[in-house]
Amino acid sequence: MKHFRVIFIFLAFVLSIVACKNKVETASTDDGITYQCPMKCEGEKTHNTAGSCSVCKMDLMAMASLPSKNMETEEISEESIFNLTSKWNTEEGNTIVLKDLKGKTLVMVMIYTTCKAACPRLVADMRNIEKQVPEAFNKDLQYVLVSIDPKTDTPKHLKAFAKENLMDAAHWTFLQGTETGVREFANVLAVKYKQISPMDFSHSNIISVFNPQGELVHQQEGLGVDNRETIEKIIETVTDRSN
Repeated sequence: MKHFRVIFIFLAFVLSIVACKNKVETASTDDGITYQCPMKCEGEKTHNTAGSCSVCKMDLMAMASLPSKNMETEEISEESIFNLTSKWNTEEGNTIVLKDLKGKTLVMVMIYTTCKAACPRLVADMRNIEKQVPEAFNKDLQYVLVSIDPKTDTPKHLKAFAKENLMDAAHWTFLQGTETGVREFANVLAVKYKQISPMDFSHSNIISVFNPQGELVHQQEGLGVDNRETIEKIIETVTDRSN
């Protein structure tokens, strides 16, 4: 009888261990945590298990770990373009300062809309970059075209140009400033320009990428150049913001 009692106790001990293990495994696979793409490529869709996004292939993140825009720091560094206080008119007729663009990765270029030589190619380069960056990233991106000819490029003129070039979506912005503000901004970007006739300018051909704090992280110089590095830097900057 004593022998059977020992066996019974041993079996009860083994069963308790198995039950405990099953409970732990269940907790680890059904912990109530929901997961979501950090870029929200699938909108507000959530998943019960970890994995990767079907759109951008990034790892899904636990909802509690997703970044909050409200937690972004208000501080800006000395290198940030958001220190510039000049005012700008958008193609929609709104007046902004550059700091109003804070929180998004910025892809910026300086052009003038009556240009017949270099600027159309710069515009084509900007559209080509936008086409190759995943569309889901657009909510964290702003493509900005700054006019170096503020006298001609009024908000109304810029709006017409945006529509004509299929660049009137929300992630495109055109800016008209004062001559002083434009010159100040060009100096920051190391863009050189000079009016050579009443309607023509000579100018540098540079596309610049800024992080959400307004700090320059990359520049692409030239026309029709290989833009893979620029695209990689844009995606990297947007992704860093989300981690």
